[in-house]
Amino acid sequence: MHRIFTMSFASVYPLYVAKLERKGRTQAELDEAIGWLTGFDETQLRRHLQDGTTFEEFFADAHLNPAAALITGVVCGVRVEQIEDPLMQKIRYLDKIVDELARGKAMQKVLRAA
Repeated sequence: MHRIFTMSFASVYPLYVAKLERKGRTQAELDEAIGWLTGFDETQLRRHLQDGTTFEEFFADAHLNPAAALITGVVCGVRVEQIEDPLMQKIRYLDKIVDELARGKAMQKVLRAA
């Protein structure tokens, strides 16, 4: 089991926010992207943050967007579409969309909209 599985999502979330704000993006954009990926609304996302939910619990509760399979590319030197562990792949999907937002990619493209 990877250490990240048992880390609280709330401990990493501020790092995502800080990364995006340094690049001129907003917490609202992050929340929108997380909502798209996981199916969580604002209330559910805040509950996970307050409860100290682990990444494993966070993604176990999520209803992954079917279009998440369209997320491709490299995160930490590994192609996300080739990750075999389903939980690790979901975590890397999240990392990838955060990276795309930070690089200034349009929200419509980050959310794999038609």
